[in-house]
Amino acid sequence: MPVVLCYGDSNTHGTMPMADISDMGRFDPDVRWPGVMAEALGDGWTVIEEGLPGRTTVHDDPIEGAWKNGLAVLPAVLETHRPIDLVVILLGGNDLKARFAVTAADIAESCGRLVREVRGSSAGPAGRAPRVLLVAPPPLREVGCLSGMFEGAEAKAAGLAPAIAAVAERHGVAFFDAGRVAAVDPLDGVHYSEDTHGALGLAIADEVRAALQG
Repeated sequence: MPVVLCYGDSNTHGTMPMADISDMGRFDPDVRWPGVMAEALGDGWTVIEEGLPGRTTVHDDPIEGAWKNGLAVLPAVLETHRPIDLVVILLGGNDLKARFAVTAADIAESCGRLVREVRGSSAGPAGRAPRVLLVAPPPLREVGCLSGMFEGAEAKAAGLAPAIAAVAERHGVAFFDAGRVAAVDPLDGVHYSEDTHGALGLAIADEVRAALQG
């Protein structure tokens, strides 16, 4: 029974597009893209949803908290859920917040650091390392209640997918550009609509099958 760990941020958590910064809505499990993916994969698969709103690749968040650091938490998550056949990493969007002042190239290299953490672990079957599918988030937009937080993100986001693709190739792991099938909701420029979750879940299901067959 293959085990797939989905390691991401608010869009893996299923946060709804926000009209106001205080909104806390979350889509139901069968609407969120990991749930859609699990349904598409069918019986015989275990999909673990590990999405934390505000999660970064490698950065402690000086405002939201140090636990937002994806690298710091990843070893514990891997050990908690082992054995894991494949880790789907969909991160990088929160690194575009103005407070981190990093480039698209820096974010891609940070994704590579997460890949190395997974590949250097013994969290896979028989103590081997899990395989990795690295997913680039769709480009963000500077609109709505989150626009100030993500000031300057739109320009940097345009170069994120090609930079992450290059890192995935260098590390020899599977890659998927979520922007091929998904776009952020125009309400807040960061989160996904219900339809987008559906399209993304189906697309990543295909990529997961391919990654485990390779």
